[in-house]
Amino acid sequence: MQWVETTGKTTEEAKGLALDQLGVAEDDAEFEILEEPKSGIFGRVKGEARVRARVRPTAVRPKVERRDRRKGREQGERASAGADTATVTTPKSEPAARQRNKPQQRREPAAKPQREESIVSAEQVGVEAKKFLTELVDAFGLDGTVDLRTDGDDLELTVSGADLGLMVGPRGNTLTAVQDLTRVASQRRLGDHDTRLRVDVGGYRERRREALSRFANQIAEQVVSSGEARALEPMSSADRKVIHDVLTEYAGVVTRSEGEDPNRRIVIAPAND
Repeated sequence: MQWVETTGKTTEEAKGLALDQLGVAEDDAEFEILEEPKSGIFGRVKGEARVRARVRPTAVRPKVERRDRRKGREQGERASAGADTATVTTPKSEPAARQRNKPQQRREPAAKPQREESIVSAEQVGVEAKKFLTELVDAFGLDGTVDLRTDGDDLELTVSGADLGLMVGPRGNTLTAVQDLTRVASQRRLGDHDTRLRVDVGGYRERRREALSRFANQIAEQVVSSGEARALEPMSSADRKVIHDVLTEYAGVVTRSEGEDPNRRIVIAPAND
């Protein structure tokens, strides 16, 4: 997974912006603090915080290791069974002088089995994700078609059909759960750390993006005219990212995230606040 770099007045603010860009919760991300604000005279803070962040890789135990461990366990059981039935013989003792002059054999440490790292392509992840999502649509009892669009390491799966609202849920909460399940069934199961996978059902995300864009511009206009900051209602990381992206080029306002999930919200403030 690629790193993103963000800045903010504080380290927490910079981290929050990075989480919004990645679209994940804090527990699913890892950070590197590149720069921290410095305290100046009279309690003033100089400079900005700068951090790097990425989605936390998920370690997957290679299948070859499980095979080796099972094989070693079977060999150990056979050796133990043989020891129970074998006749123990005591070798004759050698003269002490011969034992002293006898060279000692050096035992080499057993080589540890090497782990095989499998390279998973975006195409493999897409095939598994599409298969899982198709079966999930059937499990919902819905009539829908799953399409896969691949752009480098970006994968987008869309479900098309009629009456798909059951897979979207209130404010897209069910859709978020469907996306998380699809990621687990494809990316995490295959040990993929690089692709970015998104799921949309019935064009909900595009309609949601358009609605949030109009809403963000309306609030930004009010902030500019009143000179007062506005705190929005708590949103998901995906919705917060839309607000940040829309208002990045809006003159006169800045955005920041405050609070902890699931109550994390965006604050739209005048640029000189």
